[in-house]
Amino acid sequence: MSFEMLVRKISPILKRITRKLNGHYSFFNDEDLYQEALTHLWIDYKKGILDNKTDSYILQGCYFHLKNYLRKVHENATFLSLDSPVGENRMRLEELISLEDTTPFDFLESKLQVEAAGEKCLTNREKEILSFFLEGMSMREIGHKIGISHVMVLKIRNKIRDKYVRFNKGTHN
Repeated sequence: MSFEMLVRKISPILKRITRKLNGHYSFFNDEDLYQEALTHLWIDYKKGILDNKTDSYILQGCYFHLKNYLRKVHENATFLSLDSPVGENRMRLEELISLEDTTPFDFLESKLQVEAAGEKCLTNREKEILSFFLEGMSMREIGHKIGISHVMVLKIRNKIRDKYVRFNKGTHN
């Protein structure tokens, strides 16, 4: 049986299982758990583990996998208050979130202007981070990609903004 046929056949029951399991956890939605179950199924299907298995056996395997997955995620979860100080500069979590939600370079008028300013006054690290922002990456994604904290990315972003403002004042005078 093809993987698509298997999924079509067991999806209604699998979705009920994910809905039932998700009643206890607010940090996932049903679709997240359903996708996790499909990923688990796909891996087992590719390994040939599901050959000659009944639907009941497969669904029970998905159920146990999801229970284990939720247990591991819950054990590793860290709960923070919005008033908790975090990061290198001990900012409140609420402030960091609001900074992350803003468009990182809403002060930039065009990509050409950015590149002109960047060639004249940005360091290689700032140029690298700027290019990631222009690709649409978040501060956390950039930090993870280059191995620094998202707070450091925020600081570098602010330096880039300040240099850009100084550059524009110098060219428009």
